[in-house]
Amino acid sequence: MLCANTRMLLLLLLLLPLGSRPQKLPTRDEELFQMQIRDKAFFHDSSVIPDGAEISSYLFRDTPKRYFFVVEEDNTPLAVTVTPCDAPLEWKLSVQELPEEASGEGSGDPEPLEQQKQQITNEEGTELFSYKGNDVEYFVSSSSPSGLYQLDLLSTEKDTHFKVYATTTPESDQPYPELPYDPRVDVTSLGRTTVTLAWKPSPTASLLRQPIQYCIVINKEHNFKSLCAVEAKLSSDDAFMMAPKPGLDFSPFDFAHFGFPADSNSGKERGFLKSSKFGRQTSPKPRVDLHRVCIGNKNIFTVSDLKPDTQYYFDMFAVNTNTNMSTAYVGTFARTKEEAKQKTIELKDGKVTDVFIKRKGVKFLRFAPVSSHQKVTFSVHSCLDAVQIQVRRDGKLLLSQSVEGVRQFQLRGKAKAKYLIRLKGSKKGASMLKILATTRPNKQSFPSLPEDTRIKAFDKLRTCSSVTVAWLGTQERNKFCIYKREVDDNYNEEQKKREQNQCLGPDTRKKSEKVLCKYFHSQNIQKAVTTETIRGLQPGKSYLLDVYVIGHGGHSVKYQSKLVKTRKFC
Repeated sequence: MLCANTRMLLLLLLLLPLGSRPQKLPTRDEELFQMQIRDKAFFHDSSVIPDGAEISSYLFRDTPKRYFFVVEEDNTPLAVTVTPCDAPLEWKLSVQELPEEASGEGSGDPEPLEQQKQQITNEEGTELFSYKGNDVEYFVSSSSPSGLYQLDLLSTEKDTHFKVYATTTPESDQPYPELPYDPRVDVTSLGRTTVTLAWKPSPTASLLRQPIQYCIVINKEHNFKSLCAVEAKLSSDDAFMMAPKPGLDFSPFDFAHFGFPADSNSGKERGFLKSSKFGRQTSPKPRVDLHRVCIGNKNIFTVSDLKPDTQYYFDMFAVNTNTNMSTAYVGTFARTKEEAKQKTIELKDGKVTDVFIKRKGVKFLRFAPVSSHQKVTFSVHSCLDAVQIQVRRDGKLLLSQSVEGVRQFQLRGKAKAKYLIRLKGSKKGASMLKILATTRPNKQSFPSLPEDTRIKAFDKLRTCSSVTVAWLGTQERNKFCIYKREVDDNYNEEQKKREQNQCLGPDTRKKSEKVLCKYFHSQNIQKAVTTETIRGLQPGKSYLLDVYVIGHGGHSVKYQSKLVKTRKFC
């Protein structure tokens, strides 16, 4: 069998570029993860992933990149995290055995290292996990086999930056700050030029006493899934983020010769490299309207100098200052107050409009159809708590109701009529909703829903590895997608209510949580029911099930979540 030293020499031949100077290979744990290197210069454009450290790197479009690491013992815990920055990634993790046998002559002498290197290079290995998208995605295993692990990454959209973290001690390593039980960012106060935000502290700071600081990101376009994506957006050249700081991410060399600005000070204006050997021509671009501020360990902050009557998106990131690694809270959005008299929002026929209402606040909307009409339909999707809606036609009150979830109201039309909609927020907290007004009910973006949006679980059909559920549909053919997520045994209804924004669709879910999607309807409303058996579950585990119905316009609505538990003994 190959000794450990021979294996390491073989891996060096496989990974190190020609002309590199000899490297020492001390490790954090020699037996579990041989490639943890103290000499950071070893990672100069290297393909080696260190144990317990986050690395930052880049991908040119349509140019795959491969990383390696070695696990020396079977039954070793392993966790790998890949963070895309400004573009979706395709990546997969695979493993192959290191050469163990002697050469074919039966002499017992090892094969030449060049032959062994060729053998490893030619083998594809066994695929363990793959993913495609822009979410922060994880591979976690409590018992991984020994071997040479390969991480292959590809960006098909554009040149991009990404981060990778791997560890063989996931139980003791906690580099990413933990989120609190309620990870939402709340809007507690709203003014014409200010918004006050509050959030629960990270348990990493309050319980583990690790140094945590909070960084707020404000912009007018959308929420961000990672601080890495924010840094990529802040970069002047939107193909790359700024060069990582040496010593924190094992990339100590100057990125300038790869097309990166040489100065990594995020507080200064970015420089631009006019030409480079490996890069391409870059030119100054308009600075993005995005702001980032780090505020220490406070968990309440007022954002000032905002524009009146403008919608902003707010993201909060907890950053572990020891590891420089971060975790994203569930972001929010808010529209600042008007300058003086509140402006009425104009609704366009058949277009979904997002509306934010502060606690006990009021919003006015106006709908003026351009053509004569017999009926007008208002569809409302309340994302959080219930809201009060009133509709007046030319001053006459036609409707006054409380809306929770999705509701649709059809009213009699009138030639040249104008409709005024008054929305009042909840007493519990800020409200977010989507509203659609149309004179063409057959072209709605909102899917039709049954009166009962509960998911029913059949207790007698439970097994140790599956559960069977059913839900109601309608006479309209819609697409239904079901997702599952394992939760702790003490997960309860109160925690379910604290789940993120109900208007967020299946595109916000992890690919691994998806069970299936299917189309379903029935002309007989009494028979509009469908069942599904969800398999591949673990015995005695609790799962949260979600069903999304997706309308023809692409808008999705989530049914009421269902908590189920498999049998422990069968």
